[in-house]
Amino acid sequence: MTLSFRKIDILITKRMQALSIPVMRFSFAVIFVWFGILKPFGLSAAEGLLKATVKWLPFGSPDMWLPIIGWWEVVIGICFLFQKTTRIAILLLFLQMVGTFMPLVFLPEVTFQQHNYLLPTLEGQYIVKNLIIIAAALVLGGSFSKKNEI
Repeated sequence: MTLSFRKIDILITKRMQALSIPVMRFSFAVIFVWFGILKPFGLSAAEGLLKATVKWLPFGSPDMWLPIIGWWEVVIGICFLFQKTTRIAILLLFLQMVGTFMPLVFLPEVTFQQHNYLLPTLEGQYIVKNLIIIAAALVLGGSFSKKNEI
């Protein structure tokens, strides 16, 4: 018995649909818990960039913000683990992303080579890649309407 290319394609597509949302939620959880937990313990590679970004804030010190942001990320990751708290995770993620993009504006000397906005540094690339996280969060959030039609 042979399967046609179309039938194989349909089988693979259905399997991808079934796995996509749970795998996306789990991936978010791993990324946010892992990267977040490093910050309160002073082990994050992003520590210098984060501290330089928040130092202009009118309250608190960069050393105070590092664990707060780290634990915030851990909470985001934990919320992604459970379907019932995924909406909360998405909200917290979008709030966190505002801060994540601040270095592009406030620290262009760190995030772009020679102040050329077409040449991001490694730090700039680290930040810009968050666009895919935002896009994935939009896809994940949009999946709720399919289950709960208005």
